[in-house]
Amino acid sequence: MNVTFDRVPAWLPRQSAAVLLVFLVAALAGACASVGEGTSLQQQVTETERAFARTMAERDHEAFASFLADEAVFFSGQTPTRGKAAVAAAWRPFFEGPEAPFSWEPDRVEVLESGTLALSTGPVYDPSGRLVGRFNSIWRREGAGRWRIVFDQGSPVCGGAPTEDS
Repeated sequence: MNVTFDRVPAWLPRQSAAVLLVFLVAALAGACASVGEGTSLQQQVTETERAFARTMAERDHEAFASFLADEAVFFSGQTPTRGKAAVAAAWRPFFEGPEAPFSWEPDRVEVLESGTLALSTGPVYDPSGRLVGRFNSIWRREGAGRWRIVFDQGSPVCGGAPTEDS
């Protein structure tokens, strides 16, 4: 591409115009990189959530624990479970036996522009494949770009199909 500065305003020296052009190109390139990174981060979290769910299907409690942040908080029942060790211990019974008691998969993932936190949410199924709830998880990007779960809460499916009266 051949760029000339024949039409540069008289009040703007040619060197300044060249510097301005370089900054504009760099700014546009940075904006494009940010968009690409955001999409990439969303995909990273989606893949991380799927790998986290696979730990249940594969009955791998140790792998499950590796996804937990040290200060993870899981909400279940009246009292939240706090800390990686406590969450891992509370979830150990779900990994006993040959069949997973439930499964889940993300159907929506959103990542902050800063790339530091993400939300993943999706359906939870019983072993027969029946929808029984939804999960909501908050992930934090830690050292080396690794995503770890910091908050998790499930909720049951609301009501049934609408009736003629509703």
